[in-house]
Amino acid sequence: MNNVIIINGPNLNLLGVREKSIYGEQDFPAYFESLKSSYPTLELSYFQSNHEGAIVDKLHEVGFSATGVVLNAGAYTHTSLAIADAIAAVPVPVVEVHISNVYAREPFRHHSYLAKNCKGVICGFGLDGYRLAVESLIAE
Repeated sequence: MNNVIIINGPNLNLLGVREKSIYGEQDFPAYFESLKSSYPTLELSYFQSNHEGAIVDKLHEVGFSATGVVLNAGAYTHTSLAIADAIAAVPVPVVEVHISNVYAREPFRHHSYLAKNCKGVICGFGLDGYRLAVESLIAE
């Protein structure tokens, strides 16, 4: 069976509440339930943390057993060498996802420390980016 984990980083626990003009009105738990129902044969799980070390720990935990990881590291995308190194250290394919088009935002968001260690990057498609990432992982 395929098992894919979605890992969300800082402030993504506030989806549906924060900056709705950028991130939309739907909260992630509701979206995740609809995503799970779209893939009944897929073991799909979810983890969110506002703490960099917890994200590194989760990547280490699942990085040798999962079929794939969908990772929205939030602002850590642009700052975290530790998360980049954790992605490089595990064999599982990781797809980097961003809800907004980071290239249409502030210049500091245009650089990802994670991207070079990821299978691919999806940005700017709202929450549907998570589905696109899952599709890319289960297509292998």
